[in-house]
Amino acid sequence: MKIALPDSTGRMVEYRLTGTPIAAGRLPKNPARVVYSAAHVVADPFTANDPSGKATIDWKKTMEFRHYLAGLGLGIAEAMDTAQRGMGLDWPGALDLIRRTRAELPDALVSNGCGTDHLDPADAGSLDDVIRAYLEQVEAIQQLDGRLILMASRALARVAKGPADYLKVYDRVLSAADHPVVLHWLGKMFDPQLAGYWGADSFDEALETALEVIHRNQDKVDGIKISLLDKEKEIIMRRRLPAGVKMYTGDDFNYPELIAGDDQGFSHALLGIFDPLAPAAAHAVGLLGKGDVAGFRSVLDPTVPLARLIFRAPTQYYKTGVVFLAWLNGFQDHFIMLNGAQAMRPLPYFSEVFRLADGCGLLRDPEMAVDRMRKLLALYGA
Repeated sequence: MKIALPDSTGRMVEYRLTGTPIAAGRLPKNPARVVYSAAHVVADPFTANDPSGKATIDWKKTMEFRHYLAGLGLGIAEAMDTAQRGMGLDWPGALDLIRRTRAELPDALVSNGCGTDHLDPADAGSLDDVIRAYLEQVEAIQQLDGRLILMASRALARVAKGPADYLKVYDRVLSAADHPVVLHWLGKMFDPQLAGYWGADSFDEALETALEVIHRNQDKVDGIKISLLDKEKEIIMRRRLPAGVKMYTGDDFNYPELIAGDDQGFSHALLGIFDPLAPAAAHAVGLLGKGDVAGFRSVLDPTVPLARLIFRAPTQYYKTGVVFLAWLNGFQDHFIMLNGAQAMRPLPYFSEVFRLADGCGLLRDPEMAVDRMRKLLALYGA
């Protein structure tokens, strides 16, 4: 099967598909690693709302995708940045999403993003404002018996004067948690408003504060996800975590080796890239559980160039690549996103995503993918 695709100069070049769609495995009930896929949402393309206005979600397709993930045995990291939280999805929409997932998938492994995004950082005048905002979301999610992922707060980054302020806020918020939570350290490459999080610009100083939060609240912390796109920093922190506290890799550049681990430990996974890579992730971690490390790496290593392209700078627009692949693979009927985010990458980017996804066996119906890619090319006048 062939298709003409534009290269980086705009020249049309014939490409012949070579990939074989990966045979998705299903994770067992007690997998070798805890694996969360941070799932995207499907926009309603027929809404009368402006893309910059209130989010309108296609709930049927959004929930179908969550059933698909759960059917692979994957956990779902709900209402996170992959769902365009803070970039199109507001807190009321996020809570509705959390509620629906809880109702439709009561037995699935689901943890839910909990933050302060209903508080405009410009309106945050004190730490108490931040604490109240966090607690409002904590209470709302826990009323649904939902587990928490404590997301980094733009408001806290704005008002905190140093590490002591972070300790105060996290101590208070974690004290209200009914069950151990996953902390989230999101780097500024994902959200520039989080620069200097934990009260320091240097990693070494920020690390000490994050570790102190964990040690002071160890019974309230299941683990921490760090999304810094730096494997060495993750490994340094992983080796210093107290016993029983998990490291969840958020490194969409180096996930195979971090999940495989070394003789001093390994990372679990909470990854946005495991939305488009869901079948590969389930298959690979299933092999890992059988002791087949080489097989695990043979499945996931070839996906790394695709992941690095999807998450290239400006990294916060990685959702565009994620949803593009969801459209190619038939999980939605259109390539329209909340906040008009489908327009945040250029055409050659989509062409290269197509090529790399094919090479990894991640186009589950190549004929449909080719047809949809041709429609996108026609829209661009190619």
